[in-house]
Amino acid sequence: MNYFLTYTVYVLILSVLMGISTWKLFKKMGYSPLFAFIPFYNYFIILKETKHPKWWAILSYLPIVGPIMMSVFHIYLMKKFGKSLFQNQLLTVILPFIYMATVNYSKDVEIEDENANDLFITDEEKESKKKDTFIGSITFAVVFATIIHVFVTQPFGIPTGSMERTLLVGDFLFVNKWSYGYRMPMRPVAIPFLQGTIMDTGQKGNPKDDAKSYVDAVKLPYTRIFQFSKPQKNDVVVFNYPRDSVHTAIDRKDPYVKRCVAVAGDTFEMRAGRLFVNGKPETVLGDQEVQHRYIVNTGSQLDIPALYNTYGFLPVQEIQSDKGYMYAFQGLTDKTAKEIKELPQVIDMKEDITPKGEAAVYYRDEAKTKIDTTQSIYPINKPWNQDWYGPLKIPKKGDVVAINNETLPMYQWIISEYEHNSLEKKNGKIFINGKEAAQYTIQQDYYMMVGDNRDASLDARFFGVVPEENIVGKPMFTWMSLQGAFSDSSSSYQAPFKIRWDRMFKATNTGEANKTSYWWIAAMILILFFGWEYFVKLFRKNKTEE
Repeated sequence: MNYFLTYTVYVLILSVLMGISTWKLFKKMGYSPLFAFIPFYNYFIILKETKHPKWWAILSYLPIVGPIMMSVFHIYLMKKFGKSLFQNQLLTVILPFIYMATVNYSKDVEIEDENANDLFITDEEKESKKKDTFIGSITFAVVFATIIHVFVTQPFGIPTGSMERTLLVGDFLFVNKWSYGYRMPMRPVAIPFLQGTIMDTGQKGNPKDDAKSYVDAVKLPYTRIFQFSKPQKNDVVVFNYPRDSVHTAIDRKDPYVKRCVAVAGDTFEMRAGRLFVNGKPETVLGDQEVQHRYIVNTGSQLDIPALYNTYGFLPVQEIQSDKGYMYAFQGLTDKTAKEIKELPQVIDMKEDITPKGEAAVYYRDEAKTKIDTTQSIYPINKPWNQDWYGPLKIPKKGDVVAINNETLPMYQWIISEYEHNSLEKKNGKIFINGKEAAQYTIQQDYYMMVGDNRDASLDARFFGVVPEENIVGKPMFTWMSLQGAFSDSSSSYQAPFKIRWDRMFKATNTGEANKTSYWWIAAMILILFFGWEYFVKLFRKNKTEE
């Protein structure tokens, strides 16, 4: 069933529930009971009768926003019939159609004129009305922010150094969800602003036992609208982590940001830590800096904080021995590596490259029976590692690939998880959807997403190619940058806290070395917004006095 047909079914089910539980109330308001069953129009009538903006009715069935607005409209209806106490509102939110049905089918329920007794209400009741107005304002502020968050742009923080020095740890971005077409929400009932889980409620660091922020049973299939372009080579892209085993909902998997280094149909390869696409060395843009991991042995301790001040944050592991100190720097540019090598304490320095043919396969247990797919290279049956990788042809929609024992580790996740087929292996034979298969036709495009800081990046070399359905959008600009906002467990030193003013409101995807900061535009928008608010209030005050 496609997205919009599934969505229509949900709307019809909710409309039937709404009609069954409120048709008598609509009749008492002077309308045909059938109007209670008509999607959108039923809420339009409620808003009209309770003197609220009628256009709010269009928000009633929007994904994520809809459940909030429905609860608000239900409360308005119950207040219309005198059910305005806190316990009435609580029951309306928690058990909407059940509680409204009890009111609907009760014999003594009548419309209450909220303004009839205004002259006789107590100060306490007046205060209660003010609180309702305030709560209503907060609710619609949340609704407006949710609409922006769900349908336009989403904030995203950089917690790791995988994209240094293009994107720094502590950069906070806004992501344009329309860059590659808008991906429709797949879990329409969810708590606003939360990605996958509500909070760490179970075992610390184990998201599998945490409460989910969405209702998994109410689901919509993947679809993308207004897709006029696809990710291109060198785009910085935000996508949902493909191998997330906690969340079955694609749009609720953890968000990652990497650079798209190869698109569907390309051939990707790493040779001694250097990246090649279709046999050619990568094109390094102006805002990129090629970095590598280095091992440095010194006779005495290095002044790492001083190096931070000179070069910016340098994640490093420091190990002391009888002979001196050893430092493993995660990502140094050629220029920085050369200057550190010339420090008087340095005895020797070499780039840390994993030998060719040494497969990077890791296990979760000492007996080596459970492969750690998070840390192991993809696919696990190849003698590849992060420095010597490939060549790997990126799957393209329409490609017909051979399926056998050799190729299965490369395609099994694509077939079973990304393209939602049943995959079995019995008696040495492979079965797809119950039929023996020797080949398979790829159903969507895939992409190779790799971090700019190659030796400190958990990327597609480990979790595999990224399906098109997982792509969220493209980062637009950095709106805040805080050094020291996130700690790095892999580094012996932490960066001191400071605000990086020079990075704020700079575009992220231009490829230019020196990006223009647009902080003055942001400041002007804020001044205009608050200034407009001030003049509107002043005008209303003068009009009232007249």
